[in-house]
Order: sequence, then C-alpha cells, then structure tokens
Amino acid sequence: MGFFKNILNKKNQKKLFVLGIDGTPYTFIQKMINEGKFLHFKKLMGMGALKQMDSVVPCISSVAWTSFMTGTNLARHNIQGFVDRKLNPFSIFIPTAKEIAVPTIAEILSQLGKRVVSINVPVSYPPKAVNGVQISCFLATDLAKAVFPAELYPILKEKGYRIDVDAWQGRKDKEKFLQDLHYTFDKRVEITNYLMEKQPWDYFHLHIMETDRINHFLWEQWETGDTSYAPAFEKFYQKVDQFIGELDHRLGDEIEFMILSDHGFCRLKKEVYLNHWLERQGYLKYKNDNPQALTDMHPESKAYSLIPGRIFINLKGREDDGSVMPGEAYENLRQELIERLPSMTDESTGEKIVRQVYQREQLYNGPFYENTPDLVVVPENGFDLKGNINQPGLTYKGELVGMHTDDDATFYLRQHQVTEARFSIIDMLPTILDLMGLEVPELQHLDGRSILAE
Repeated sequence: MGFFKNILNKKNQKKLFVLGIDGTPYTFIQKMINEGKFLHFKKLMGMGALKQMDSVVPCISSVAWTSFMTGTNLARHNIQGFVDRKLNPFSIFIPTAKEIAVPTIAEILSQLGKRVVSINVPVSYPPKAVNGVQISCFLATDLAKAVFPAELYPILKEKGYRIDVDAWQGRKDKEKFLQDLHYTFDKRVEITNYLMEKQPWDYFHLHIMETDRINHFLWEQWETGDTSYAPAFEKFYQKVDQFIGELDHRLGDEIEFMILSDHGFCRLKKEVYLNHWLERQGYLKYKNDNPQALTDMHPESKAYSLIPGRIFINLKGREDDGSVMPGEAYENLRQELIERLPSMTDESTGEKIVRQVYQREQLYNGPFYENTPDLVVVPENGFDLKGNINQPGLTYKGELVGMHTDDDATFYLRQHQVTEARFSIIDMLPTILDLMGLEVPELQHLDGRSILAE
C-alpha cells in the first residue's frame, strides 16, 4: 500500500473508458472508413487521434495485453507467451494472472481508490480482488470462477453471459460459429451496459475478443471477396462500429475514450513448424520414433521451439538435460541459427518465411530475463510459426486463415492529439495514468512512456 502514497494529482482527474478490439488492424479500419462502411469510426476520426501502433515480440495476445496492463516488457511482467515452460523437471503450461509479476493497471488504480470495471481482458484469470468488478477472459473454463465479486456471477448466468466463442466451430461449422460470435458479442455488450448503469466506476475496460476470433477463421474469405462469408465478416464489424457510436454518445465529452487493438492481422498462407525444421537440420532429437510432446526430447538436442517463433537453446546447467555448454558454444550455436533460419522457404512456392531473427538481449530486460527465449524468429506476413512436434512436413494449410502481425495495431484517443510518430502497446499504462490526471507510480520500472502531446 505504501508504494502508492503521494502519487495522486488532484487536478483534472478524469474517468476513462477503454475499448479493446482484439487483433483489429489500423489499415483495415482505414480501408473500411474509406469505403464508407465504418460511419461511426469516421466520425470519431474528426474528434481525436487515430494512429497505427506497434505490438510486442512475440506477437501474441497474452504477452501484448499484459504489456498493456503493466507498461513493461515480458522480462519484467513474466508472461512469456500463450504457453511457457518450467524447468527441472521440464513441462509446458499455460500462464495466467498468477504469473504476472508486477502490478496491473486495475491493481494500481484500485490501490489509488479508483473504481475499476474490467471485462474479458486477456490474462485477467483468475480475477483479482480489485476495487470494483473483474470478469475474466478466455483462460477461464468456469464462469463461476471467473468473476469478482462472486455475487455478480448469478446475474451473469441469468443474462446468459459467455466467456468466449467456441473456436472449434470456426473450423467445423462457420454458420454456427457466426451465430455464436454474434451471441457472445451481444451478451458482452448487454453486461457492459448493465455494469455502466449499476456500478460506479472511474476506469472501465471492455475487451472484445470476437474480432480476433473472426479474423482467424474468416480473414481470407473477406480479403478474397468470398460471396458466402465476406459480407458476414463486414456485417459483424459494422455491428462493432455501431456499438462504438453508441459508446461515444453515452460517454459524452467528460469521459475520456480510448480504443485499441493489441496487434494487426493478415492472411495466413501457411502454418510453419519450427520444430520440424530444427529436427530436420539436426538440432532437435527425440527419445523415440513417435514423440508426443517436448518432454520426449533427447538429451543430445541442441535447440527447440515454443509458439510463436521462440527458440530455446538446450543449455547445460539451465535445461534438464542440457547439451550445449555456456559461453562460446552457446554463442556460436545462436549465431549459426541466426545465419541459417532466414534461408527457410516454403517448399511449394519458394517464398521466404523468416523476416528477422532477434537475440533476446535485443528485445528484453528485467528480472525474468533468464526465462526469455534465446532467439525470437519473426516471420514474413503470411507464415504463422508454430511449436507443434512430430509433423509430417514443414508447412501446413488448415482452417486458420488469418494470423497476427506486429506492426499494424490500432490506437484511437478521442479529444486528444498524439505527436509521437512511433509507439507501442507497452506505452499505454503511463498514457492512461496521464489521461486520468494521475502520476506514474514509482513502485515498478516502466518500459513505456506517455504518448500524450504536451
């Protein structure tokens, strides 16, 4: 509690509504505005700043939204990916809010006595005891365990609130998937309207995950003008645009209004299995002919990969059965991979797969630096790097037809201008505190900075 003393700025404190539209690209919004399909977003353009924003590396929602919530890179907040690894013994797990190592915006504002409402923000499960309301994200499998305070659960259940769409329907039955998508979004809006009316709040964050879901399963159909699904794709987004207009009207001029996405999107050409490449090149071996998981990795292995594009050296003294000596052998292997990975191509088209390979020291710093991947591979747009093992080939074209990009996220702020030419989602926490008239707390080192014009 003491960390938060004396950081309130009593002048010009304001309320803020944040709308997260997961995975919605800036360039897509501009295109829809230019074609006259986003009438409410077009209106907002004349009332504030609509900007292109960078995401994080690796470009995955759990890392990006945790960076948003904390203003820090993953070596400080410790959410390394959608999946992560534990060592000694080696295992793979899905990190949750329990692993976030620094205070989030909801916790900071709660400690300052501000009332918070948070709905569906990624990596908000299990929910924290905030000063207000927190409804967790897709990581929750049971709505009863996803709500704080618990007294709100019967209301959500009665209203038919749903944590997330059934993504499996996106693969098997797109008509049912679209019905589920609209239902889930409508219930999200319904509970938002209910809480805006019933709960006092200073900071309200509503997260729409349905935009990411439809992009993964229908982006190619939209981009190619598929007559069955492109109109349905745009119809859903126009519903989101209509809701944005309603929010703008409801909030009025006294409440700050921010809209943002965590990354961009593009058409997915092929999934790419990095562990297949590592195995074929002799860097990864297994204990048997039919491995089921990375726990079947042979001690002679030199490197392995986790989604998306994270490569770990099988380092002696760090990994369970490390084979690569620290120092010169480690650095030589990293350099060898840096030189060889960019030569990877799609075997059927000859297209280049890898755009860039980063060493971890180029991207991260903080107390959890040793948990970070030794190398991070960033693909060319269209090639989605996966961590699957025991795959028959390097690439595969499946039901997922859209993928994340790290340089085309959306940022909008009403009634303000932004002079920064380049900024990222990691800058949002100090920007939010600035917007609300609050000083940045000194309890943690922030990697981001406020982007508000002076």
